[in-house]
Amino acid sequence: MNVLISGGCKNGKTGFAQDIAVRLSGNGKRYYVATMIPCDDEDRARILRHIEGRSDMGFETLECSRDIAACMNGAKSDATFLIDSVTALLVNEMYPDPHMEQADQSAAFRCQSGLLRVAREAKNAVFVSDYIYSDAIRYDSFTETYRTCLALLDRTLAEVCDTVIELCAGNAVCHKGGLDL
Repeated sequence: MNVLISGGCKNGKTGFAQDIAVRLSGNGKRYYVATMIPCDDEDRARILRHIEGRSDMGFETLECSRDIAACMNGAKSDATFLIDSVTALLVNEMYPDPHMEQADQSAAFRCQSGLLRVAREAKNAVFVSDYIYSDAIRYDSFTETYRTCLALLDRTLAEVCDTVIELCAGNAVCHKGGLDL
């Protein structure tokens, strides 16, 4: 089963996704695929909170900040993979050097290909992404390029996932499928 969880930044998506991954995996193997590259103390603190939050959930952590398909290499495909997050993965691929002024235009397609591989090969995959499309602000081309690429990835995942859930104000809104666990 493939599940996409989207919603606003820092609203509990990771905890929600972890609970779903545990339920999907039962007694089976589960991987937490961490994509974030910490840039500051706030990022490091967030990563520590995530590690502490899953410490007793039986996840094996795989660090995979780029080339998401690589998380499948050497891992058991009959496992449950929690990819947290598509948002960070895309940043890492588009802007491998934080001082880049131009985005790597092929990054979204590499991410798309890798995410589709995970969705095809894993017994279960839970994808976490940030919903960053609801405001009416017009951003610079740098940011708009990123938002457009993330939208491509989210649409791709929504198409191949059995279940699509949006977390909104602490409520889970199911847009596709459902979870009968």
